[in-house]
Amino acid sequence: MKKIYRILAACAVFGAVLTGAYQYRCHRIQADIAKQILRFHVIANSDEKKDQDLKLKVRDEIGAYLGKELSGVEGREACEQAVNARLEEIEERAETVIAEEGYDYPVKVSVNDTDFPKKTYGSYTFPKGRYRALKVVIGNGTGKNWWCVMYPNLCFSNSVYEVIDEKAKEELRETLTEEDYEEIMAEGKIRVKFKYLDKLLALFSF
Repeated sequence: MKKIYRILAACAVFGAVLTGAYQYRCHRIQADIAKQILRFHVIANSDEKKDQDLKLKVRDEIGAYLGKELSGVEGREACEQAVNARLEEIEERAETVIAEEGYDYPVKVSVNDTDFPKKTYGSYTFPKGRYRALKVVIGNGTGKNWWCVMYPNLCFSNSVYEVIDEKAKEELRETLTEEDYEEIMAEGKIRVKFKYLDKLLALFSF
């Protein structure tokens, strides 16, 4: 019996070490990636369907506008500068959509640091953490949000959001280091492995 407990204890320690190493690795990757990308974040007034639908219409308007304006812009800092120079126009376009849909919600547009959850775009999984982002808050801003990666361009390459074409993939590869690029592609597979490890450890919990 003591031998079994020693084995279980060793498994628990091994699992804790692996989990710690995994979390450290994710933090390092996130910090590296955050220096290279700019994200796009739209927050709805509420979770009511009408407000969620409005959020997507505002997103589409801003996306169509910035897709053209940012074409040819290279580098995260240059992209952020270009967006900052157009904040007033972005706000006006959002207000126009809101008014046309029959609402009088205020809208606040800014570029700042924002906490994001883990998010998968096609084959790529970006770790959770703090990223620089264009943030559009509609009304009370208490509804579900929508986000994507604005630079490199994973938002505006297609009419369907979050469908990444080959050009966008190449831009992402050129923006990130080879190590970070490979890491975000492997992230989904690693996450599955840890999910099964957690289940295995749970079996030995008393």
